Amino acid sequence: MANQRAQQRIESRIQERAAYCLQFELKDPRATFVTITRVELEPDLRRGKIHYSCLGSAADRRKTETMLADASGFIQRQVARVLETRTVPHLQWVYDESVAKAAEIDALIDQARARDEALRGSDAPGDAEA
Repeated sequence: MANQRAQQRIESRIQERAAYCLQFELKDPRATFVTITRVELEPDLRRGKIHYSCLGSAADRRKTETMLADASGFIQRQVARVLETRTVPHLQWVYDESVAKAAEIDALIDQARARDEALRGSDAPGDAEA
């Protein structure tokens, strides 16, 4: 169990450091509105995935993917500086669609509520039911 706790601690540290790099150290204008949602490491700590989301259109997403690919070496080195491990995991960027899916579901719920309110509004209290 301590091994799993250590892995979670390393994942958290990678997430903090990568987010700090994106926010303060990269001088790339494409680095705006990027959120690191989670980090997943393999049990042997050799490889990991950094899940991210970004606001904007599909074109903004492509720009962000390109920016992250260009900056991956820099971010990898910055993460290596703060990890206190013998080896540094090779990090891969993965787009996290859960934020976009949650926004779609939220929009559908809002549409259903509006439709429900419209139906209730058309049934006036004085109307006779047949």
